[in-house]
Amino acid sequence: MNDNKYSGAGEAELGFLKEIVRMLPAGLTVQDAQGELLLVNDVAAAQLGMDGSRPSRDLASRQEACRQALSSGRAVVAEEALHDGAARQVLLTTHRPVRFDGRELLISASSDITEQKNFEDQLFRSAYFDELTGLPSRRVIEHRATSLLAQGRAGERFALAFLDVDNFKHINDYYGHAVGDALLVELSKRLGRGLRDSDMLSRISGDEFLLLLSPIQSQEEVAEFMQSTLERLTAPFFIDNSEVFASTSVGISLYPDHGSSFETLRQNADIAMYRIKNDGKGSAAFFDSSMEREALARMKIEQSLRQAILEKRFCCAFQSKVDIRTQEVKGIEALVRLRDDEGVIQAPGSFINLATELGLIDELTHLVLAEIVKSIDLINETFGAEATISINVAAKQAGNPEFMRSFAQALDDTGFPQRFMIEVTEDAFVAKNHFQAEILPMFRKLGVAISIDDFGTGYSSLSALADITADEIKIDRSFITDIHKRPRNQGILRAIESLSEALGMTVIAEGIESYEELAYLQAATKIRYAQGYYFSRPIFLEELKLATPISSEARASVTNRSTQQNRQGYSRANGYRR
Repeated sequence: MNDNKYSGAGEAELGFLKEIVRMLPAGLTVQDAQGELLLVNDVAAAQLGMDGSRPSRDLASRQEACRQALSSGRAVVAEEALHDGAARQVLLTTHRPVRFDGRELLISASSDITEQKNFEDQLFRSAYFDELTGLPSRRVIEHRATSLLAQGRAGERFALAFLDVDNFKHINDYYGHAVGDALLVELSKRLGRGLRDSDMLSRISGDEFLLLLSPIQSQEEVAEFMQSTLERLTAPFFIDNSEVFASTSVGISLYPDHGSSFETLRQNADIAMYRIKNDGKGSAAFFDSSMEREALARMKIEQSLRQAILEKRFCCAFQSKVDIRTQEVKGIEALVRLRDDEGVIQAPGSFINLATELGLIDELTHLVLAEIVKSIDLINETFGAEATISINVAAKQAGNPEFMRSFAQALDDTGFPQRFMIEVTEDAFVAKNHFQAEILPMFRKLGVAISIDDFGTGYSSLSALADITADEIKIDRSFITDIHKRPRNQGILRAIESLSEALGMTVIAEGIESYEELAYLQAATKIRYAQGYYFSRPIFLEELKLATPISSEARASVTNRSTQQNRQGYSRANGYRR
């Protein structure tokens, strides 16, 4: 009876233990030396896809780990990736051999780490692969190139190409960022065609790619490959019902010809790419030593530009907008100029584009406004208190709501915002950067006028122009130069004049430099206003301070032809625009 009592207690305990094992949150199995499962709890059954008494999943890796644990007599810890179709489950399993009742058994405990592994994979991909295109990241291609350099096989060469999409910001602004992203994906596919397993294409930033070609036999081989690659890019990309054309500028460096480290090769390829950008875009060039000298010179200009901003060595010049019928000043345009270390005035062509590229143009624009406010009494005495004051804003700035809001506030803070006119190129209106819908109303509310600068040289269409609510159109000087001798330009000028009249916009002719050009405008057009060296060169504030206040009747003398030095001592080479 006592035996039955103890036997019943043992069975109860065994049942209790089995229930505990069944409810464990980890998968638990017990198997013998032949691999037959003796115990499988509920979690393990689900993990192994148990179909009756046998697992339905491929457990080859688990079986090998089990054999290893039994043969060595030591525990084995292993990650197991179990697949059920496209789904993947990852287990972290400990296989521990035990001896029980004279038998060799193996206890296996498994934890599901699928979520953790997915997160690790995601971190790995974000660290080593570009999320948008799926291409390797910069650190991957750098590691690959560094490995090739470390191997140092005699006579083995490779090429590193730096690729930059031309006018990508304009594409983003005009079509929208979704189309821009889709373009990068499609472009990366075209760039990847024809690559060998030993080659690598990487996206290293927004619209910049690096291409490693290894091994190579000659520069001619690389040039031929890049030419065929660029030709593939000439076909349009069809994205979101839009036909998008894109080109890429490519700079190439060769190992060991152009460097012995990844960073040197990358920098030299970058330098070669910038040469292409400056020479017309859409082609490829190999690095040479002359490019390095140019890059050093450019760096010197960049450092000088930053220093000039810190030292406030920028100054303003003012050029009149003149009524060509009465010679009276209608307005003035503020033009920024740079004084170099020796005090010599530098033309804007030497620094404006670089300032825009470096993100310094916003500060320059605010400096111009500050100079105007500081000198407003002198400006009024010279040009008249009714003259509008035009300030140039680059298309990149016009598409930046943050800058435009701060600039609108700065204009309002002057206390006379209605005196100002903002000059922007037509790109700002046709690009999908919401300038017309969101930014323009801010300036309208302040009474600030809007001028379309360099009209006729941008990307506008008649349909886009019909929606523009600008106050002024400035016809680019390329249409005005020798207008009296160019019948085709005369026809274009009449068309622009009629169009602007229909849209209620004032027309200003830029770049008048000769009496013949002025005489043609007076005799053959209705255009009332013009600007150019024929009337006045840009006048610096220092020159205004030396002059005495003048009456409204004498104000025209600032801009009339009696200032012969305007035409004799200054030329187009000095630059009359910003």
